[in-house]
Amino acid sequence: MASYMDMVTVLMCLFIVLYAMSTVDANKWENLKLSLATGFGVTKTDTVDTAEGIVVPEELVGQAGPSEGYAGYVPEPTEFEQMQQFADTISAQLGDSGLAAAVEFEIEDRGLVVKLTGVDTFFDGNSARLRPDALQVLTAVGPGLAASGRELSIEGHADPRFNPAPYATTWELAAARATSVLRFLVESCGMPGEKISGTTFGSAHPASDDPAQNRRVDIVVLTTDPEGLAQELDRGSEETSSGGTTHQGQGSGEPAPSPGEETGSSH
Repeated sequence: MASYMDMVTVLMCLFIVLYAMSTVDANKWENLKLSLATGFGVTKTDTVDTAEGIVVPEELVGQAGPSEGYAGYVPEPTEFEQMQQFADTISAQLGDSGLAAAVEFEIEDRGLVVKLTGVDTFFDGNSARLRPDALQVLTAVGPGLAASGRELSIEGHADPRFNPAPYATTWELAAARATSVLRFLVESCGMPGEKISGTTFGSAHPASDDPAQNRRVDIVVLTTDPEGLAQELDRGSEETSSGGTTHQGQGSGEPAPSPGEETGSSH
């Protein structure tokens, strides 16, 4: 009697196994294969052809790595995701100081552009001297930029419509503003001099019809993979246009002067 019951039990187990094999989940099977390969590692002999896998040290499980064939693999963030992380970190730092509205962010194929906008916030009219609010903004974001290990490009801009005096042209005015920001980041925030450069665009690239938006300095966190970042931007263009991947905060600026005041107005 006992032997008969054992046989019935074995038959039941056989049918259960057959049923399970008839409905194999390909993804689960692949995961099982990789897990077993990881556990047993790679063993090659002249007579045995075993499954191949990668044995991961316990202390590295869950960390990012170059191989995708082991259990616990965590992919490294893409270049676009890293730029987003930089923007989120800077936004949080500025938010803690109540200065988030003084800066705008935009991710381009060259990297993350941190826009310091608004003459009332950063510079006096036709001046390259950083105002106290500008110093607070740069003090908040400078150490993080210096510690990022990324190269920075400091780009100065000016409004094209007004007299730049005492500077000869808007090229000199924009260059002086970029230099002021560059020097502060190097001298007060620990930015390595070999990883930062300054550029003047004069009034050649106005951002809008609002003069305050054109009186600006942009800090560009340069990408190390411009081609890959451009491809990611192309793929995510719909998400970017909906606001999901672009970080912005509007800076303040002075009202645009009337046409009769243009000669005495400031950049």
